[in-house]
Amino acid sequence: MTNGFTKRKVGTMTLGEKLKKLRSEKRIALNEISRVTKIRVEYLQCLEDGKYDELPADVYVRGFLKSYGDFLGVDEHGLIKLFKKEKGIRKNLEKGKNPEKVNLRISPLNISAFVFTPKKIALFFAAIFVLGAFFYLYREAGSLTDTPRLIILAPESNSNVSGNTISLEGKTDKDARVFVNDQPVLVDDNGKFKEDISLQSGINVIHVRAVNRFQKEAAENVTVQATYTDNSMDATGNSVAGDLPVQNVSGADDNAVQIELSVDLGPVWISVEADGNLVFSGTVLAGDVQKYNAHDKIVISSGQANATHIKLNGEDKGMLGKDSGAIKGVVFAKDDKKQ
Repeated sequence: MTNGFTKRKVGTMTLGEKLKKLRSEKRIALNEISRVTKIRVEYLQCLEDGKYDELPADVYVRGFLKSYGDFLGVDEHGLIKLFKKEKGIRKNLEKGKNPEKVNLRISPLNISAFVFTPKKIALFFAAIFVLGAFFYLYREAGSLTDTPRLIILAPESNSNVSGNTISLEGKTDKDARVFVNDQPVLVDDNGKFKEDISLQSGINVIHVRAVNRFQKEAAENVTVQATYTDNSMDATGNSVAGDLPVQNVSGADDNAVQIELSVDLGPVWISVEADGNLVFSGTVLAGDVQKYNAHDKIVISSGQANATHIKLNGEDKGMLGKDSGAIKGVVFAKDDKKQ
């Protein structure tokens, strides 16, 4: 206590402490972050230690923080703002310690003898073009050898699920293609993807691949233990178990369209619309059976026509198509005919 006042220490996290805390919470080593973000380990270490004088120019540091924040899932703008703030404080402190370096006298204007000429301007832009070309080739050469990034956000491997479906979420490079159980899934402009997966009771292994434009790929397997039981049927013959791999679109009646869909060789991507409403879109595993009811019509699309088996109102209609490719918009209506 000094002069009747109590001193209290106000603690705030520096940029380096914040980065180190985020990385420690995710239990990720600097080597792993360097491999994914392509930032040298020593630069990452300098960021965490606050050694800004050992880093390259600020324009590169901002790029480092953007990639770092994107990898850790935090707002990179906040990290860049904190970096600028801390660096500005350090500069002010250095000026306060070395006041002799501040020259308050007005120096006479020194006009350089260098004169821009058309030839010099042309050489300048030619040099910029050559450097840009070298940078582009260097980056493309790195892409030829590097595998794409593949991060599975959910579910965690070796997790337990009490149901027959699960939502798979992940992130990859923007230009990469993603395959889940050898079926392509949609990747947005930020490299994120999400797919609903149909599970069988017991252990399920979900195989995820990311392939870049140079055909380099990264792969991960996610193991999920699914638990559900087959309960009794209701009066219409449909399962009343909410976690069975059976989808009941609406209550069955004498005029309803009833479809029983199964996959012989999976996994296969399936989309089902009932009376104009999308009721399922995802991957169905081999041996899985799903049931759908509608009042007027059911429209089915499949990623593999000759592996998708259909029963309409109890009658075996065979495969959805003869070819091994995808088929879209196959309609089953009240008149018991495939359109």
